[in-house]
Amino acid sequence: MSKDVPPSKAPGSAGSSLAALNDWVAQVAALTRPDRIHWCDGSDAENQALIEQMLADGTLEALNEQTHPGSYLHRSHPDDVARVEHLTFVCTTQREDAGPNNHWMAPHEAHAKMDALFDGCMRGRTLYVIPYCMGPIDSPLSRCGVEITDSPYVVANMRIMTRMGAAALARIEREGTERAARGERSDTFVRGLHSIGELDPERRFIVHFPEELSIQSFGSGYGGNALLGKKCHALRIASHQARSEGWLAEHMLILGIENPQGETHYVAAAFPSACGKTNLAMLIPPQGYRDAGWKVWTVGDDICWMRPGADGRLYAINPEAGFFGVAPGTSTKSNPNALATIQKNTIFTNVGVTADGQPWWEGLDNGQTPVTDWRGNAYDAAKGPAAHPNSRFTVSARQCPSYSPKAEDAQGVPISAIVFGGRRASLVPLVFEARDWTHGVLVGAAMGSETTAAATGAVGVMRRDPMAMKPFCGYNFADYFSHWLSFDGADAKLPKIFHVNWFRKGDDGKFLWPGFGDNLRVLEWMIGRVEGQAGAVETPIGYLPAAEDLNLDGVTLSDEARAKLFGFDHAGWSAEFDSIGGYLDEYGPRMPQALKDEQQRIAAALAR
Repeated sequence: MSKDVPPSKAPGSAGSSLAALNDWVAQVAALTRPDRIHWCDGSDAENQALIEQMLADGTLEALNEQTHPGSYLHRSHPDDVARVEHLTFVCTTQREDAGPNNHWMAPHEAHAKMDALFDGCMRGRTLYVIPYCMGPIDSPLSRCGVEITDSPYVVANMRIMTRMGAAALARIEREGTERAARGERSDTFVRGLHSIGELDPERRFIVHFPEELSIQSFGSGYGGNALLGKKCHALRIASHQARSEGWLAEHMLILGIENPQGETHYVAAAFPSACGKTNLAMLIPPQGYRDAGWKVWTVGDDICWMRPGADGRLYAINPEAGFFGVAPGTSTKSNPNALATIQKNTIFTNVGVTADGQPWWEGLDNGQTPVTDWRGNAYDAAKGPAAHPNSRFTVSARQCPSYSPKAEDAQGVPISAIVFGGRRASLVPLVFEARDWTHGVLVGAAMGSETTAAATGAVGVMRRDPMAMKPFCGYNFADYFSHWLSFDGADAKLPKIFHVNWFRKGDDGKFLWPGFGDNLRVLEWMIGRVEGQAGAVETPIGYLPAAEDLNLDGVTLSDEARAKLFGFDHAGWSAEFDSIGGYLDEYGPRMPQALKDEQQRIAAALAR
């Protein structure tokens, strides 16, 4: 930890391009009054020193070095285990710009509130300055930020999740110099200020200032609230940037599907948290598909930035460098690639531990038994699960067996299909295709899902979650839908849009579709539709496959499963579209008329 420097001087900042960064760090230090300031360079030596510090003070606990080398356990405060949407605010000058989909606070009020919380909060602590790049370090689609934090746990996680350190700082300096030479504002990096504070739920706020490209988070150490490059920057702030710059920042996985002929199609898919994004991103094809030569490549499991290319197609990058995945349910059956990824160099948060120091969670099914639960107490099944339902792993994406060689391509990968999906026990079939881009935007806007443990509040409640962006869109959803519609230009070659539902249940309450690797059967049909080869049946809600349009070799489906997975409930969908119409009306006059017209067209077709 030898790079302690005065707050007025960033390493390598001989010129003036980092003057704004130096000034900001100095202002934050004057407010928070840390004992020390450390500029992070992202080196192995720095990381090792931080880990040794956290092992010494109990922030981390070493796990079994033989079974999980280089891996550690972190236990967060029991009241700090998930995103806190009710304490997360978007602070725009005009309230309507934040929209009804966000909690709003006036910028001046938010700054006053946060300044009071940050006042003196880092006494006795080290202030860490973390320069980072979201996306490949040399990609024009990438964007940079700097997070200031007093949490070494955040530093260690940001090193995994972003391109952090000296290379990012150099890019910030280079871009600032280039902008200054063009007479533009030079300090366009995103500024994130974080402190764990006292971990008091009554003094916990996460506020975003999209117009200032800044984020402030106080009182939480949980990843979604503290790793500011993730949801805060890569979605809430980036969605605002994307709207003004002509691209899309989305809560989507990116995967490549390579057929036996060696052709690869890339798919971006949006699902709410804990609804199978990581499982799909790391899918292993069924044996028959593997034998035939099918392969699946993982580009990203959570966030996707897409921009139109010169050829009119959308090109995507994964702005993240790691996975911050949900541990419970991850097993050799559900996601063997994820399990293989986290066997080394992984930070586990809020999982159980076995007698020999291995991480454990419900659904792991490895024959082990936990002795300690996520709170650090002796495990007692009668008192709750060993792992918190939202326990996590943080690991480098490069360790994934299916990691795509294209994941670091500066230009991104071309997207053939966009998939929306939610957790719906009834009504919604296995898969359907939107007729066109406008219909597809409506499909995404109307997406519904049952809530999961990734956010505080009740679990299992159905709510509309447009594009899986309800907790993450940094501005008014009505304007966001208009932005999506704007991509349908004369020269555009846009992806086809689909909706899937892996979670349809039968009368007995059990899932009707086997899911996991068998989801490739649905993706193969989508690619067939993209290539104009697969069959479908036209319905008012879109194009549905018949059961025979999918390769179901080796899959046994009951008559009920076939009827519900591939069927169309006319009366149920009529009621659904009435509900969708009411939902769109909630956004008032900003809701694009084209989307309302599309809803009314389908509702009228359903009424016939």
